[in-house]
Amino acid sequence: MQRPSEVYGLQMSLQFHRAVEDIGIWSAAGDGFSFVISYGSPAGHGLHGRLGFMASWRPFYQNKRAIKITGSPFKSFAEAEEACNATLELLRSTSTA
Repeated sequence: MQRPSEVYGLQMSLQFHRAVEDIGIWSAAGDGFSFVISYGSPAGHGLHGRLGFMASWRPFYQNKRAIKITGSPFKSFAEAEEACNATLELLRSTSTA
């Protein structure tokens, strides 16, 4: 059975929510894939690492490592979110081909 978004040609974007309080980690899921955006900085609160928003994805129901999205780290959350949505579109197109 087709989803309403397929019938009408609409694609829903990922809806990120804060996964861990007081730490810069957001998650979203769509079409069998999990996406995570995390904020890192060399010092200060939260995750330590490269400055910016790291984005990654992995398939549900498979014991596989997360795959970093090209371009990470991003300067803004909006850029990371856009990259996640573009990756989901790519995954959708390759899974139906």
